[in-house]
Amino acid sequence: MSEARRPRGSMIDPVTPGWKIERESRDLIASMAASAGVSASVFIELMADHTKAELTTQGIPSWMPEKDRSGELPINTA
Repeated sequence: MSEARRPRGSMIDPVTPGWKIERESRDLIASMAASAGVSASVFIELMADHTKAELTTQGIPSWMPEKDRSGELPINTA
């Protein structure tokens, strides 16, 4: 099965992220993308779009563990 790619020139502001991730994570993303029949970059963009629906009021995904904020001073934002 060939992977679905975007049509050439269809991106408005393409960038290449400079992140380093573990090879195992990269391979998992590539495997999931291949199973879905899309390129890894298309898969990551779809994951980001899907995650937007799950953001809390703090702008983080609801499934993300909360940071331990003990030791920080409470600051009123109102």
